Amino acid sequence: MIFVKNPEPGKVKTRLAKSVGDDKAFETYLKLLNHTMEQAKIVDCVREVWYSTFVDKDDLFDENLFNKKVQSDSNLGEKMKYSFKAAFADGFEKVVIIGSDCPGISGELIESAFEKLESSDLVIGPAYDGGYYLLGMKQFIPDIFDSIPWSTPKVFAKTVKIASAQSLSTTTLAILRDIDTEDDLNLSGHSWLR
Repeated sequence: MIFVKNPEPGKVKTRLAKSVGDDKAFETYLKLLNHTMEQAKIVDCVREVWYSTFVDKDDLFDENLFNKKVQSDSNLGEKMKYSFKAAFADGFEKVVIIGSDCPGISGELIESAFEKLESSDLVIGPAYDGGYYLLGMKQFIPDIFDSIPWSTPKVFAKTVKIASAQSLSTTTLAILRDIDTEDDLNLSGHSWLR
């Protein structure tokens, strides 16, 4: 599952836009969306794109390769909980979610997350900002989304703490950088983002 914001100038990458402007922030987001889409296409799995406000039938996500859905109308935790619940209700045995703002994400990394779910209850890809860029599970664990201080540096640590309290085995992937600010952009090391 890929969580995306419908790309509209002035409404995506707003923290980045404060220092680089709306146009550059929008252009950066489109590059990140395209990168995420290309990497997801490599993975041998059922792919879903979950849009923030409406299903875009004419965007870069090919409907022959990606099922298109709309996120629930609530906070990030509730949105993810809803999507995971729906995926397991649809009969999937392993589910991985990623965002659309991590230039370091790769098809190999996503495949690795699925493989690690063979021996772990939970797979998490931590981000440098204290959040995570990937979450995977092989059964629906609703508590993993509760009481999380979303959009803070405590998201990853709190998620691991909840998993540990439930005796869930957790595998952590490489730490990567999400692009939220100009510093993230400068530190990313990805020339294609410039």
